[in-house]
Amino acid sequence: MKPTFSLCLLLVGLHTVALCHQHPRYRNKQDDAKGTYYPGRSSQWEEASPLKNKTFVKLVFSNADFAFSFYKLVASEATHKNIFFSPISISASFAMLALGARAATLTQILEGLAFNLKKTQEQEIHEGFGQLLHMLNRSDSEFQLSLGNALFIEETLKPLQKFLDDVKSIYESEVFSTDFNNSVGAENQINSYIEEKTNGKILKLVENLDPLTAMVLVNYVFFKAHWEKPFSTAQTKQEDFFVDQKTSVKVDMMYRKGYYRNYFDEELSCWLVQIPYSGGVAALFVLPDEGKMKLVEDALLKRTVNKWEKSLQDRKIHLHIPKFSISGTYDVKNIVKQMGMVNLFTEQADLSGITEEPGLKVSKVIHRAMLNVHENGTEAAGATVKEVTWRSGDFPRPPRVRFNRPFLLVILDKFTHTVLFIGKIVNPKQND
Repeated sequence: MKPTFSLCLLLVGLHTVALCHQHPRYRNKQDDAKGTYYPGRSSQWEEASPLKNKTFVKLVFSNADFAFSFYKLVASEATHKNIFFSPISISASFAMLALGARAATLTQILEGLAFNLKKTQEQEIHEGFGQLLHMLNRSDSEFQLSLGNALFIEETLKPLQKFLDDVKSIYESEVFSTDFNNSVGAENQINSYIEEKTNGKILKLVENLDPLTAMVLVNYVFFKAHWEKPFSTAQTKQEDFFVDQKTSVKVDMMYRKGYYRNYFDEELSCWLVQIPYSGGVAALFVLPDEGKMKLVEDALLKRTVNKWEKSLQDRKIHLHIPKFSISGTYDVKNIVKQMGMVNLFTEQADLSGITEEPGLKVSKVIHRAMLNVHENGTEAAGATVKEVTWRSGDFPRPPRVRFNRPFLLVILDKFTHTVLFIGKIVNPKQND
C-alpha cells in the first residue's frame, strides 16, 4: 500500500482589543532593512514599499485573485452560513508544497494559486512568498501578526536535503520527525504545536490520522490587534440583526460617531466602511443593500477592491457594528480541486522533489479560522481620541451606517496590500 501525504492547513483568526493608541506602529527588528519609518504619513515606509518591486506586485495580484476565487467557491456551497478564512494561509502552504512538486502536479498547484506561468517564473513565486512572510511577521505591544509553517515528517522517510533547505530558508518552516505508526502520539505532537503557536485558540485540529501518513504540513496565522479608534462599552446596546426577511436575532451592537473612510457604491448598492487597527492593518466592512449580497459577491475581484480603496473618503458617520465571534473549518481539498489542483490528491501526484520514494500524495487539507470582534478595554483604559481631519468632506448630517443585516469583511495588510482574512457574517450568533 502506498504511503499518503497528509497536509493540514491551520489558522487562528482575529482577536481585536479596542484600546486607544494614536499612531499605528509596526517597528521591529527588520526596520533597518526596510527603510525609514514616518508616523502619520499616508505611506508607512518611504522608499521601502514592496510594491515598487514588479515581482512582488505580481504576487500581490495573484494572491488577491486566489483569495476571491476561493471565497466564491466557499460561498456557493455555504449560502446561509457564516464564512471566515485566511487566503494567505492557504496559498502560502500550497506554494511551499510546490517546492516538492514536479511536472503537471507543479503546474496545477501554481496555476491553481492564480499565477500566469508564462509571465511569472517559479523561482519568482517562491522569492515573493519568502519576502511576504518576512514582512507580515511583526509584533509590538499593540499589534501581533505571526504566520508560519511546520512539517511533521515520518521518521523513516528521508526527505531530499534541497527540499528541507528550501522550506527552511524560503518559508522559514520548522521540521519535526514524527512516528505516524503511533497515530495517537503523532496527533498529540502536532496538536500541541498548533495549540502553542495559536496561543491556545485552536485545539485538537488533527484527529484520526492514518498510520500510513508520511507527512503533515501545518500553516498557522495568529492575529491580535487594537482598534485605532476604540468603541466605548457604554455605547453598546442590544439590537436586532436581520438574518433574512423572516429571521432576526438579538446582538450587542457597538456604536461610535466619528471619522472613517467610507463610500456608498451606487453600482453595487453597498456601503463600505474601513476601520483601521493600530499596526498598519485595516478591516473593510461591506454592507450590501437588502437583496444585493449576491451582486456584491459576484463582483469581488481585485479591481473592485482597488476601486473601493480609491473611492473611500474620510467623513463623519454614525457607525453601528455588532460584536461577534465566529469560526470556520473547511475541507480545502474539495475546493482547490475545483481550482485545477487535481493530481495532487491522486495516484498521478508527482511529489518527487520531496523524496525520491514514489507514491506520495496529499490525503487531507484542513483549514480553521477564528474571528472575535469586540470593543473590550476602552473604559478601563480611560481612552480619549481626538480626531483632526479636513472638514471639506463633512456632511451637514453624518449618515448612519448600521451593520444589522448580512455583511462582508476583508482584512487587509496595508503595507503589502495582502488580503489576510475574508469573511461573511450572515448570523453573528451562529458559530462553526
